[in-house]
Amino acid sequence: MMKFVLIGSGTGSNAEAILNAWKAGSLGNATPVAILSDKPNARILTLGEQFGVPALYLDPGPYKTKLTKEAEELYVNTIRSTGADLVVLAGFMRVIHDDFLKAFPRRIINLHPSLLPSFKGLHAIEQALHYGVKYAGCTVHFVTGELDGGPIIEQAVVRVEEDDTVESFTAKVHRAEHKLLPQVIALLAAEFHA
Repeated sequence: MMKFVLIGSGTGSNAEAILNAWKAGSLGNATPVAILSDKPNARILTLGEQFGVPALYLDPGPYKTKLTKEAEELYVNTIRSTGADLVVLAGFMRVIHDDFLKAFPRRIINLHPSLLPSFKGLHAIEQALHYGVKYAGCTVHFVTGELDGGPIIEQAVVRVEEDDTVESFTAKVHRAEHKLLPQVIALLAAEFHA
């Protein structure tokens, strides 16, 4: 089995899609071993009980967009204790730094709501619509020290219709994300055992 940890900050809709895929047997040899969050009341933590996966809040420290050095150490040690082979950032709204990255080289993946390398950073969907692109979508990539800049694993393309609003297009991108991220985990699990 390829064991993975899910880390998120919010509602956990992508984590829920992954866990549903796992329950349906479509993640291949991948199995979740923990759900972690930097927000004590994040909905993603309630998925633990729902799916029978241990879920923990880990204090991120006082910063809003990054973990303190001590918090990174706590996250790394907690992930190591699970024996996880893969770390899946599913809506984790913090930048992670060198010590965290070095602990899990080429074993941390992230989902970003654009076709990278376009529209990095926050508000990617709004950026794409403002720019006037005809196609946007989402990307799963390996995490490196460059913001939204790691090697791309897979992408899903979503067409922008003339009547799309930020809300309607965001919903389309989320539907694509909910398919793409489980597919990538299943792909990595197959490669893990190859």
